[in-house]
Amino acid sequence: MVRKKPYPHNSDILNAMLRVFSREPLIKPMDFPDKVREELRKEGFYVGLVSVKRIWRIYEDAVRRGFIYDYLGVVVGYGSDYWEE
Repeated sequence: MVRKKPYPHNSDILNAMLRVFSREPLIKPMDFPDKVREELRKEGFYVGLVSVKRIWRIYEDAVRRGFIYDYLGVVVGYGSDYWEE
């Protein structure tokens, strides 16, 4: 009998983000969600319910809580001034 693939929890998505950052530190924000979903797929998770909005929400929450640095510079008030005019 074929087992269904497990759904990723928020912690699984955060761990996938960290693996993407460790492998590709200069990733562009446009490519980031696709790379995270690809990493989850490699780990054996079902990524059909992992939306771009969910990935960015988890990223922003992790930056605001201090779990990770704002590597992409997309959270206002954190990280670098790259996106500010």
